[in-house]
Amino acid sequence: MIAEPPRDGVLRRVLANTGVLLGGRAVNAVLSLGYMALAARSLGIGAFGVLVLINTFAQFVSDVAKFQAWQTILHFGAAPLAEGRREDFQQVVRFGLVLDLISVAFGVCVGAAGAWLFGPALGLPEAARGEAAVYALSVAVLAPTAQVGLLRLFDRFGLLAAQGAISSAVRLAGGALGMAIDAPLVFFLATWALGSLAAFAYVAAAAALEMRRRGLWTGFSWTGPLTAGLPKAWRFAWATNASSSVDVAFTHVATLSVGALAGAADAGLWRVARQIADALAKPARLLIPALYPELAKLHASGRAGAMGQLALRVGLLGGAAATLLLLVAVFAGEALLALVLGAEFAAARSTMIWQLGAAVIGVWALPLEPMLVSLGRPGVVVWVRLTAAVAFLAVLPFAIGTYGLPGAGAALVGATLAMAAGMLVRLRQIAGSRRSDIKFL
Repeated sequence: MIAEPPRDGVLRRVLANTGVLLGGRAVNAVLSLGYMALAARSLGIGAFGVLVLINTFAQFVSDVAKFQAWQTILHFGAAPLAEGRREDFQQVVRFGLVLDLISVAFGVCVGAAGAWLFGPALGLPEAARGEAAVYALSVAVLAPTAQVGLLRLFDRFGLLAAQGAISSAVRLAGGALGMAIDAPLVFFLATWALGSLAAFAYVAAAAALEMRRRGLWTGFSWTGPLTAGLPKAWRFAWATNASSSVDVAFTHVATLSVGALAGAADAGLWRVARQIADALAKPARLLIPALYPELAKLHASGRAGAMGQLALRVGLLGGAAATLLLLVAVFAGEALLALVLGAEFAAARSTMIWQLGAAVIGVWALPLEPMLVSLGRPGVVVWVRLTAAVAFLAVLPFAIGTYGLPGAGAALVGATLAMAAGMLVRLRQIAGSRRSDIKFL
């Protein structure tokens, strides 16, 4: 049986949704650099590093606690939505919201207690652990993701595009005020938490209004079945949670490890380097959220062959764009850091190049995880990520101790390359076992 190629309309829709997200994320990237620059220049590298560590710890707890309910809604909600089965779709939404509530309850408790008990071990000054514990309450608005899943499934990417920009705009305005009045660290913590709250309130309201506009709230109830008729729903939820939790080893845990091993100032440099690298790789990475809904819909309609071809084309487009941006960073990275953040942050240039190199590898491999998840194999993603994460964290102390921040960056590149290779090998094995209906590479 010859695999059915993806219709051009599907790829066009992925690119169109990516373009919509890119508009919002481009604005967000500029605003993010702005509020980071204001905080860095106002607080100085030491206090800025403390701000980064406190924020990173809250994000770490959030990412570990959250169930990635948006993936659950996409995976189980695409078919009932397309077929007009309102009650079945409401069941998927109810399950996603319950997952979010569990994430919030667990995350807030663990975050506040963890910041108070372990803050100093992560490089935070003893006097800052109270602020860190209070700031960890922001996990309540960082952990929920069901609303994001609904808007993605409804193809309302235009509404989603503003989410990050709203948070960054609030932080930028607060940062400008803080710099003007020479505000202390706690003021910037409050401003950053307020930005997260504003973004959550916006996306939650947008999803609720979209549900109402489509008549999907009619008859909705919090009581009723959660997973009846949803095969392996809890297993899927735990697997996507585990995959996301493992991923924090390469982001938040790396920053926290730098803080614990080298101090808050180096943690600030590492975070700044990652912020710039992420901003440069963001245009290509935005293909991922636009790709997930289309893969879910193709899988729901039984067009497995089209899934592989669509993923391959998207990977080539994203990888080419990301590689181009890497070249830009090699030549202009140091000047950009000094211009935006100040001369003392230019030292993060080599670290930024390593981090961007890892991001480029991830972009070339970006279709692999959505393909495995859409094919109902999230467990494969978990094990590949876990293996790479364990190796990365095992090497990290030696890399930092011997080579400093560039050593940590090189370790990140190696781990990202190993992770991409592992997912590709497993996907090819799955494709080989299903050669009659799917082909990939």
